[in-house]
Amino acid sequence: MKAEDLIRFCFRSLSGYPLRTGLMLLAMAIGVAAVVLLTSLGEGARLYVTQQFSSLGTHLLIVLPGRSETVGGPPPLLGQTPRDLTVEDAVALTRSSAVRRVAPIMIGSAPVTFGNRTREAIIMGSTAELYAVRDLSMAQGRFIPEGDVSRGEAVCVLGQKLKTELFGAEPPLGSFVRIGQRRFRVIGVLAKKGQSLTVDISDVAIIPVASAAALFNRSSLFRIMVQAQGREAIPRAKKTVLEILRERHEGEDDVTVITQDALLATFDRIFKALTLTVAGIAAISLAVAGILIMNVMLIAVSQRTAEIGLLKAVGAPGSQILRLFLSEAAMLSMVGAAVGLLLALAGQWVLLRLFPEFPVSSPLWAPLAAVGVAIGTGLIFGVLPARRAARMDPVAALSRR
Repeated sequence: MKAEDLIRFCFRSLSGYPLRTGLMLLAMAIGVAAVVLLTSLGEGARLYVTQQFSSLGTHLLIVLPGRSETVGGPPPLLGQTPRDLTVEDAVALTRSSAVRRVAPIMIGSAPVTFGNRTREAIIMGSTAELYAVRDLSMAQGRFIPEGDVSRGEAVCVLGQKLKTELFGAEPPLGSFVRIGQRRFRVIGVLAKKGQSLTVDISDVAIIPVASAAALFNRSSLFRIMVQAQGREAIPRAKKTVLEILRERHEGEDDVTVITQDALLATFDRIFKALTLTVAGIAAISLAVAGILIMNVMLIAVSQRTAEIGLLKAVGAPGSQILRLFLSEAAMLSMVGAAVGLLLALAGQWVLLRLFPEFPVSSPLWAPLAAVGVAIGTGLIFGVLPARRAARMDPVAALSRR
């Protein structure tokens, strides 16, 4: 039998039972779509976390007070630190030739008031270096000025959301706002950047670190962000940061230094394992679809005994009958896989519309693996009914026994 005749025969056999064929196609399509969509969510989560860390800046090291080994857990589950990080510690880190910039960060919360409008907001104290370290950009005005870190000017930079809620359409530059019990002059508004590691940059007010120390009446820093000279300088920068702080803290290793690359590599491994796990779970649905194909085709063999008997009576060998039924299973699997890919694309489109900031993207191997597993399960589970049809006796088949 020619390939053209084989395809025509299979098509007529499948179209002769539209409900049965439709159910098998639906089962296979759902299996393929589940694999592609779930891997898309896993890969999207990995890309989202990568983007969040990348938005912090490049070639970064994050210095936190306390050692992670104190309680055996990862930061920020740290034990009691013998000594706080201070602005003087941050200034000392600039001595390292492997360090390009250092930005001390002090975090607190306070009411921000303009006129009769008040908003509770995150107050971030830092230096002019934060602008380059965090890769920020300005929508209006300028960032907090350079100068002596121990002398803070009464100036502030507002996030886009905070500016809108306090000023509305009014121009904010040059106006005074009250943060806690102190007055600050607005000198700039940050461009919209979105969330980064749960901190919404558009909803903060940034003031000089010395002003933050006076506002919150403390000298301890939340963390120090260090930017290395380049990617290759990160290990050397980490080593010198630890050495400088050990020297300043009387020989105590009481800080934790996290490199951006190490965090990204850890999350990358976690989300790759998660993606493979959910893909494996979804692939089970393809096995279920294959079993459905086998069961339905076994029923089809019993319904088509006369047809099989006629084919064998006119000289069709058992191998030809086997090939016919396997071709039907392969056609069902391929069409079902194609429909499944279309459903997955539709699902990705819907997710992108609902969550535009979440990068829904399936890895290249996912649709290829899903289609391969779909065709493979269809053929594997199609062997039993095909062999049963090939072994039928033509006389018994024609007499429907």
